[in-house]
Amino acid sequence: MKRLKLYESRDKMIDLISDNYGMLQGLGAFGIRLGFGDKTVEEVCQEQNVDCYTFLSVVNFIINGYAPKENDDRISVETLLGYLRASHRFFLDFQLPSIREKLRGTLNQEDSIARLIMHLYDEYAQDIQRHMKYEEKTLFPYVESLMRGEQPPKYNVEIFSKHHSDTTGKLQELKSIIIKYLPHDGLSNNRLTDTLFNLYNNEEWLGNHCNVEEQLFVPAIRILEKNIAADGVMNRISDIIKGVESCDKVSDREKDIIICIVQGMSNKEIASHLYISVNTVITHRRNIARKLNIHSVAGLTIYAFANGLIDKSCITSE
Repeated sequence: MKRLKLYESRDKMIDLISDNYGMLQGLGAFGIRLGFGDKTVEEVCQEQNVDCYTFLSVVNFIINGYAPKENDDRISVETLLGYLRASHRFFLDFQLPSIREKLRGTLNQEDSIARLIMHLYDEYAQDIQRHMKYEEKTLFPYVESLMRGEQPPKYNVEIFSKHHSDTTGKLQELKSIIIKYLPHDGLSNNRLTDTLFNLYNNEEWLGNHCNVEEQLFVPAIRILEKNIAADGVMNRISDIIKGVESCDKVSDREKDIIICIVQGMSNKEIASHLYISVNTVITHRRNIARKLNIHSVAGLTIYAFANGLIDKSCITSE
């Protein structure tokens, strides 16, 4: 039974689960262990190192279809990633094999229609496996790179979102065929009903899982991508500023060269005065011009005066 309400951090965890027993698997995917007594959702999450806001966002979305705004940056990508990974393991390692075993035990394997039904289920299971393994090999590592502050080239969450297809089609077909066309052969109707019940639960679970990816995970990844892009722009601006500052900073030797130039010395005279070679003087002058973007003696004179390298007495007017 589902109780339609928005759950809050002060609600008791036992009440949330009692009202919505389907969230039991969700607890396991979040890594929340049972035995939490009458503690609130917030207390349980704090004790078990689960982001409470993200947990409640998933709970309220699955139960009530209530999704946070797409620009809500409080969703923890790390928590959602762990939840989705654990959900994959539950579904691939337990849910699919368990339902297959129930279905096989329900059907008469000597009947051709029964064999076709099993074949259809196996096709469905393979589709789900391919879908989830793609996410584990491509999307999840990409998200981990973003969490490290890295933006891998040639991939983004929009590529994933465009190819994130619905995987429940074959399951719907399978349920319909069983209900409409499975011949009665005296097998326990209770077993068949139980198997169909599991198939319906399976479809609902998978639909919720895909919707969490689309409505919560993808927007959270978009925010992460934008933050990294913004950080990249700021880092590039910072690098440019540092580069400009570096360019503007002349060395002590270059200051000596500037003073000599302002005083009207030739390259040869500067070399003799500073005990360096003429080629070194030329190199210094080239670096000064590049750093200051000043190429005239008049300009260097103004620079030298403005920066305290010379006083007004050194400035002569013609």
